[in-house]
Amino acid sequence: MGWARKGVLLASNAKLASVTGGGERNYAGTSAAARVEKRRASLLDAALTEMAEGRWRSVTVASVCTDARLNKRYFYESFDDLDQLADAVIDMVAGEVGVAAIGGFIKTAESALHDQASSVVAAVVDVLGEDRRKALVLLGGVSTATSQDDKRRAAISGLTTVLVDHARKIHDVALERDSLAATGPAFVIGGTAQTILSWVNGDLPVSRDQLIGDITALWLALGESASGIARSRIEPEA
Repeated sequence: MGWARKGVLLASNAKLASVTGGGERNYAGTSAAARVEKRRASLLDAALTEMAEGRWRSVTVASVCTDARLNKRYFYESFDDLDQLADAVIDMVAGEVGVAAIGGFIKTAESALHDQASSVVAAVVDVLGEDRRKALVLLGGVSTATSQDDKRRAAISGLTTVLVDHARKIHDVALERDSLAATGPAFVIGGTAQTILSWVNGDLPVSRDQLIGDITALWLALGESASGIARSRIEPEA
């Protein structure tokens, strides 16, 4: 190759590098990082479907890549194995639910307690109700591997912790001194999860608004009752 031709190629490469921000090339206007993220999202979506439909125990890297319409080699740019992919699916759904719940609370932080609870419940119901797969995977509506069951329990436990902290602020009572600090929120979260799961499966013949209204009413009633019981247990000790 002549020096002149080499010079043209070097100049061309330098121009490409300047356009793409240095070492990362754009393809059809999309950066390499964005393409990786898109492929990762496709794998997560394919895995979510397999998990929700109860086929996860028979899934292979090749089959999930086929469902995602990706070459098998792209699996390993985002995940080490199938367990890591399944964990990522649960983390994704739990994260969406958590963000929605917090967003629902922030929107109504200065509103009445009923409005706060209703906003949070609506946000959670919409995330899980608009995509039935997410409810089935996060709330235990399908069978998965033991490691995913552990991951799911950890995610639910995290949501319970958020509810505990919120209840303490609302009811202004030292709930940490009473056993209801643990059993109350766990009961509420567990009952809410089963109710939403029954709804997305079509076993509860109620509308979205009715579901939100009923769960909200039960949250408030149980919260008030639990705080009253806790106070009655604490006050004699004062």
